[in-house]
Amino acid sequence: MQEKVMVNDVLSMINSSLTGYANVIAQCADPNLRQTITQIRNADEQFQYQLYKVAEQKGFYKPAEQASPQEIQQVQALFMQ
Repeated sequence: MQEKVMVNDVLSMINSSLTGYANVIAQCADPNLRQTITQIRNADEQFQYQLYKVAEQKGFYKPAEQASPQEIQQVQALFMQ
């Protein structure tokens, strides 16, 4: 299996896990369990970002173009209403 395929597969799996963690955290009533899942999620987010940077450096991933200040303001306006 090519390195690019493996890296992209791991990134995809981590992204799915992060979504799952968010759902568990939102529904967790036990503060200790909630904190533990939050810590696991935070560690996975850090790992995902590190792997993303490696993928970007190796040319495995090309991020979308940066948003303009006007586009950012439009999105902020949608959520600040």
